[in-house]
Amino acid sequence: MSERYKRVKEFVQQMELQIDREDEQDELVVVSDERTGINHLVIDCEDQLVILEQYILELPEQSSETLVSLLQMNRNLVHGAFVLDEAGQKVMFRDTLQIENLDFNELEASVNALRIGLAEYASELISFTKQAVRAN
Repeated sequence: MSERYKRVKEFVQQMELQIDREDEQDELVVVSDERTGINHLVIDCEDQLVILEQYILELPEQSSETLVSLLQMNRNLVHGAFVLDEAGQKVMFRDTLQIENLDFNELEASVNALRIGLAEYASELISFTKQAVRAN
C-alpha cells in the first residue's frame, strides 16, 4: 500500500464516509454516505491521479434533450462531471484529481460536488429514470 493511497484513505475516514469495500492491492476504496446520495463511490488511486466515479442511473435510450440537459448540468458543477459510460447507457459522476499534492480540501470538494450535484439536480435525474421506465 503506497503512502498516497494511505493518505487518500485517511481523507475518506476524516470525511466519515462509510467504506463499503477496499482493495489495497489495486489501491481503491468504495464509499457511501446514504444521507447525502453518495452510493458506492469508487475512489481509485492510479499512477498520478485519483479517479472518483459513481454510477447514477441507466439510460436505455438516449434523447438529445437528455444529453443536452446533462451538459447543462455539468456547466454548474464545481468539480467533476456527469458522464456516460463507453456504451452510452449509464450516467455516472466522474472526477479526476492530481495525486501528488492532493490535500484533504481537494478530495472533500470533489465529493461535495457530487453531493451538491445530486441534490441540485435530483428532479432532473429522476425524470431521466422515469423516461427510461416509460421507454421500456
